[in-house]
Amino acid sequence: MQELDKEKLQIIFNEIEKELARATSKFDPYHSYHEGFAVIKEELDELWDEIKSKDHTDEALRMEAIQVAVTAIRFVHDLLPPK
Repeated sequence: MQELDKEKLQIIFNEIEKELARATSKFDPYHSYHEGFAVIKEELDELWDEIKSKDHTDEALRMEAIQVAVTAIRFVHDLLPPK
């Protein structure tokens, strides 16, 4: 099994944390599972659209993937009880 690059992961987690802070200050918490799912799907669709784009950049793909991660974290945070 491949070992993950911890330094690279830290950079990714920092980007997710920054985008999560921005999104939480801009948007209300999810109110239902359906809303959370819809937002995740929208972000996933945007990532797919970017992948299919002939002129996509690594930076654009990275940002869309970060937004997918952020919406999934918001789903867990806003809608599911802690263990």
